[in-house]
Amino acid sequence: MSIKPQNVTLTIRVIKSFPFRNVKPIILLDYDINNNSAKDLFEHCILHIQKTGAFLPFRKTNFDFLKVYNHAQRTKSLNLVINFDHDDDSNWILDINNTDKKLSEYDIGNETEISMFVFQDYLKFKEIPEDQW
Repeated sequence: MSIKPQNVTLTIRVIKSFPFRNVKPIILLDYDINNNSAKDLFEHCILHIQKTGAFLPFRKTNFDFLKVYNHAQRTKSLNLVINFDHDDDSNWILDINNTDKKLSEYDIGNETEISMFVFQDYLKFKEIPEDQW
């Protein structure tokens, strides 16, 4: 028995550089969160980056992590680049290797914003969160 599709709008915040605030969004309309996993979402975004001319500077970045930036109608992070909160919450960290857990199981809904980035860069920036120009 298949699960009924639940199509939502998601914003994927592709982060190339934390200190330089180099962020570009991917807007996904009518994305099915009941039948797609975090791995499916990650692969969809990588394909979008590889095929879209506006993402040319992002193509050599080895993205490896997805984390919820904020849920719609809830409080936002004060940091403009990344949400430092909820690092231990399994509903905020999306497992890009798991094909069994669907996006709806992460409490993702319409207008959720998700950050895509390199995890090691995140750890460095979290240690010293200074913007550069």
